[in-house]
Amino acid sequence: MPATGRFVPKAGWVSRVWVGDEYVVRLSSGKYRDAYRHEALVVELLAGSEVPHARHLAHGDGPDGPWYISERLPGRSLHEAWPAADSDTRQAIIESLGAALRALHRVPVPAGLLPPWLADAFAGEPWPAFHPPVVSETLQQVEAARRLPGHDTRLLTDVADWVQERLALFASDEPVLVHGDLHGSNVIVDEGRVTGLVDFAEALAQPADVELDTILRWCAKAGEFPPTPDGRGLDESTLRQVPGWLHGAYPELFERENLRERLNFYDMYVELALYAHHPEPDIREAAQHRIARLLSGHNHLEGLVW
Repeated sequence: MPATGRFVPKAGWVSRVWVGDEYVVRLSSGKYRDAYRHEALVVELLAGSEVPHARHLAHGDGPDGPWYISERLPGRSLHEAWPAADSDTRQAIIESLGAALRALHRVPVPAGLLPPWLADAFAGEPWPAFHPPVVSETLQQVEAARRLPGHDTRLLTDVADWVQERLALFASDEPVLVHGDLHGSNVIVDEGRVTGLVDFAEALAQPADVELDTILRWCAKAGEFPPTPDGRGLDESTLRQVPGWLHGAYPELFERENLRERLNFYDMYVELALYAHHPEPDIREAAQHRIARLLSGHNHLEGLVW
């Protein structure tokens, strides 16, 4: 890297970031084991594809923690650009996002691709995050919840039956490369188009419509997706047309049979992971209430139109 140049520091949820004219430097807290190594592997898979992304330059471990250097993409995050954009520009951005996702889901992916930190969580280590959904691990989250002191036995019995009844929905799925955490902070845009998808620390091999879990959650509950822990999310009312615009640009993503039930299943996985593994009792209690609502057919997807 050059010894001179201007770098602007930015905060994040897990990493500290320095944005330069040509390069972006990230320094991780180390909470997500081998996250940068995993991201470098995924970005290597994107080489030669039509997926807009930041080229990986180097990564490693230093005395201050894991670090990652990539090229600087033109533009700024969708979260930053969205409030001032007019409706036509917003639609163009989401249509460009649809094209980027279609290209991503066509990239050949190794069978069973999984972030190392998530594999650790499945093996019994602490959970640093509770998404993206992993269909094959859903019943295991029910069993993990059953090991909680004071768990709701009847609720979890109903959940286990609910999950078993729906596993057949995924029997014929072909896993694709899924970003796993797509929302306003992980999409870079410039002049009404997506210049890059960033932060592939949660990328994995899953059904393509797993991508919709975070996207639609972001549209319905944007306040829960600020760029930093002390920041503010976007105004949810400005995101109402996003699902419809995305459907128009990438209709295949929405054309799976029983899509609503599949999306409910992904939501159930996330709530189960929170209920079984989150360290804060009030968060676990809130997840339990949302699980009960899901069993009765209600969740954040109500009111979303695509």
